[in-house]
Amino acid sequence: MATTTDTMTVRSVCPFDCPDTCSLNVKMNDGVIASIDGNPDHPVTQGAICNKVRHLNERVYHPDRLMYPMRRVGPKGTMEFERMSWEEAYEEIATRLNKAIADKGAETILPYSFYGNMGILNAEGMDRRFFHRLGASQLDRTICNAAGSEGYRYTMGASMGIDPEDTVHSKYVLIWGCNLVSTNMHQVMYLNEARKRGAKIVHIDVHRNRTSVWADEFIPIIPGTDTALALGMMHVLIREKLTDEEFIGKYTKGFEQLIAQAESYTPERVAEITGIPADVIVRLACEYGNASSSFIRIGNGLQHHDNGGMTIRSIVCLPALTGQWEKLGGGAIKGNSHYSAVNSYKLERPDLMPNRNVRSINMNRLGEALLAAEPSVDFLFVYNSNPAVVAPDQNQVRQGMLREDLFTVVHDLFLTDTCLYADIVLPATSHFENLDLFASYWHLYLQLHEPIIEPMGECKSNFTLFKELGLRMGFEPEAFDLTEEQMIRQALDRNTPYLNGLTYEELAQNGWAKMKLEKSTMLPERIPTPSGKIELYSEAMLRAGLPPLPEYVPIQEPEDFPFLIVTGPNHSYINSTFGNQDRLKRLEKQPTADMNAEDAAARGLQHGDRVRLWNDRGECRMTIKVANNVLPGVLVCQGLWWEHGNEGVQAVNSLTSQRLSDMGGGATFFSTRVDVEKI
Repeated sequence: MATTTDTMTVRSVCPFDCPDTCSLNVKMNDGVIASIDGNPDHPVTQGAICNKVRHLNERVYHPDRLMYPMRRVGPKGTMEFERMSWEEAYEEIATRLNKAIADKGAETILPYSFYGNMGILNAEGMDRRFFHRLGASQLDRTICNAAGSEGYRYTMGASMGIDPEDTVHSKYVLIWGCNLVSTNMHQVMYLNEARKRGAKIVHIDVHRNRTSVWADEFIPIIPGTDTALALGMMHVLIREKLTDEEFIGKYTKGFEQLIAQAESYTPERVAEITGIPADVIVRLACEYGNASSSFIRIGNGLQHHDNGGMTIRSIVCLPALTGQWEKLGGGAIKGNSHYSAVNSYKLERPDLMPNRNVRSINMNRLGEALLAAEPSVDFLFVYNSNPAVVAPDQNQVRQGMLREDLFTVVHDLFLTDTCLYADIVLPATSHFENLDLFASYWHLYLQLHEPIIEPMGECKSNFTLFKELGLRMGFEPEAFDLTEEQMIRQALDRNTPYLNGLTYEELAQNGWAKMKLEKSTMLPERIPTPSGKIELYSEAMLRAGLPPLPEYVPIQEPEDFPFLIVTGPNHSYINSTFGNQDRLKRLEKQPTADMNAEDAAARGLQHGDRVRLWNDRGECRMTIKVANNVLPGVLVCQGLWWEHGNEGVQAVNSLTSQRLSDMGGGATFFSTRVDVEKI
């Protein structure tokens, strides 16, 4: 007897913490996801997606997917749970929350989340309302881009750069501290077109990686010295009269002070700091200054140093000196979230807070907060994050999470390493099961995502969880008894020229909409700094106790250990997401550390040796890859690997510090020193 299959293709959006925010075409067979591809109709995605997302159905239908709530029945650290109902879970959570408030006050409750799901409703919507209304401690979500964003704002006023679609017109490209091939593939597509039109592409980084091989030239640099390189380029641009005096006079503030500041950053001095030969610094600056349109793609890793904010602030001065912001294909991109910003006030409702002066805890200091905060953190609510892998100084984090008097709830798709310390685990939906709104922090499109499958098992979205929990706590129905559509309409209700009256109906019909950019609302016509100019000299920085001009300050890690280690992303994971998927684990094989051949020889190490890396915070073990992919004195390891389910793997963040960056309270993951020995 013949059978028929109901086959259709539906539109979706990639939800992960990646700048590309791809539009997806998902093939469905009888209501089940059969395959995933890029949407060829989307102006940016153009049918291309990464290997991770192409196999996303393996994550959705993974046999280890959580399907119902569970409570801990064994000691913390054992993953011993028993099934419970949502009714029982809500009752226990509400009781514990009320007890925490009655005993010591709502500040003893701490949410911990980031962007495991980039949907606006599920990452920064109903959850924020809930914890605002509760009066809980606020979380400074600074683990990723805080330092660089603040540094960029001091110079340019907001997270706004050029339209990435215009980079096909760039003639000279600096990819600075960014492995584009692994983390921003559609920028690679645009730059491939630029190269066909004659562009040269230069990659500056601490590690020769996929992007270095793809670029026309690779320039290795000592970690944490990028500010010095930027100042050295400024020195050469000024000395060789490659600056655009008309642009500088019209659009910038502080050029005369910058001339004096850059004077001492000679190519010879900068070469000693950065490890880049002086003649290469001169050539780099001259090529950049002489190009008809020069573009800088500023990477994420640069800001993960003690001096990360100043690094980004300094690099973004370069397009101003050469007048690139007026040229098609010229300028820079660090982030473009300013253009697509929605109404965060209506989403998050800070007006619901009983006490606007409630304390704030920096997420990079979770270990310190769990062990030493006063009043103590007694209730931890984790969602959209895996702090037992991603947070710095893991030994302190895990010691804090092992406290018997700490009650921890984790909402996730899987039993992550963080669930080792959970008292209650709640099953989360994938984004395929949610209605949500997605913005990119790189391209200029907002996208509406409508659910393509029903919630699996007993899974609930963050939106539903915090809505239902809020109503359970007796919070105001007018703030919590809402639908996703109502909340998206609130998010779009913002008077900005970029949204320009964009409606829910328009997004529902078309799937996406590009932000309305007119010349009068873009750089350099609109520079939203206090002076209305690009601030080469920043009085706001001076008032904040920071150097008002670009200035190189070495990283603060004591030189007690001989190697600088950079713990960057790998090709197949996004932070710790995908770390439990066999297909992607096979591609990455195992945690490794790249070491310069000279260092390996001096230590008697060979390619493939197992080594112990350690400092005064902790240790981990991995395999050495001996090559000349890094400079002497530098190690690079890639990817955040789960310990749970990976025999012999240890969290590399046991080595990293809770020390904060120079501005924005950012993480200093990459300013870490270690020693190495063969096992």
